[in-house]
Amino acid sequence: MTRHIAVLMGGLSSERSVSLRSGEACAKALEGEGFAVTRVDVGRDVAEVLARLKPDAALNALHGPGGEDGIIQGVLETLRIPYTHSGVLASALASNKDKAKVVMAAAGVPVPKGKTVTRFEAAKAHVLPTPYVLKPVSEGSSYGVFIVKAGTSHPPQELLREDWTHGDLMLAENFVAGRELTCAVLGDRPLGVTEIKSVSSEWYDFDSKYAPGGSIHELPAKLKGNIYQIIQELALKAHTALGCRGISRTDFRYDDRPDGTGELVVLEVNTQPGMTETSLAPEMAAHAGMTFGELVRWMVDDASCDR
Repeated sequence: MTRHIAVLMGGLSSERSVSLRSGEACAKALEGEGFAVTRVDVGRDVAEVLARLKPDAALNALHGPGGEDGIIQGVLETLRIPYTHSGVLASALASNKDKAKVVMAAAGVPVPKGKTVTRFEAAKAHVLPTPYVLKPVSEGSSYGVFIVKAGTSHPPQELLREDWTHGDLMLAENFVAGRELTCAVLGDRPLGVTEIKSVSSEWYDFDSKYAPGGSIHELPAKLKGNIYQIIQELALKAHTALGCRGISRTDFRYDDRPDGTGELVVLEVNTQPGMTETSLAPEMAAHAGMTFGELVRWMVDDASCDR
């Protein structure tokens, strides 16, 4: 009997457009693997829609608030529909960057020094010595992120805009110079390490992530000594500390400049990494020998409740 999979996509967050791309790619791949697929553009009636559909499992391709913060996971648990990726607690924890840092640090994962402030405090005066980073505690895809450069006289006044939609709490962190690296974990297995080189920006912002040719992915990353293995170990340690399930992706900064500090830190764990065929996590799976179809099949085979 053909299994029926609901692919959850779109949603109500600022990452809606990214989610639609991830969802469509996953839906096509699942159809190619012989599954019956229903694409669900998630709205506030999602519980009613899913109760009516009664799918065998749900592939969660949502990004951002509502999709990766425990909310949709709670709906799926209530309906007893097996689902992919992390469960309620891990999703809520990882999506709150400030809380996730506390848990990861306690598990021995190096994280940048910083503090949580309101966006109003952050706009009033520098909350850390420059250079530093300001980012919403519960956003993704680099929305609402500011790099406050050394010598900048005033903090970003965009934080006071009336149409600000990224929440009032901001995480201020010391800026760690150097290389942007990332490593996915599939189940309990770390995949390859990718270096992300932004083409169109000084850092891996929204356009670098999603604009055609916005970034170059070097996989495997060229790293000295045993740093490659250390990053894999830390990705698995962060994934485990937060209680993640299925696939996750952990982002790093590594300052190996000739005059650098040698610092290696975890920036965050993404419990709902991008899932187009050219996204980072599927690229790492392909490097490990999995086709995109095999990856999404693994994800729905891994789906469960009580995650």
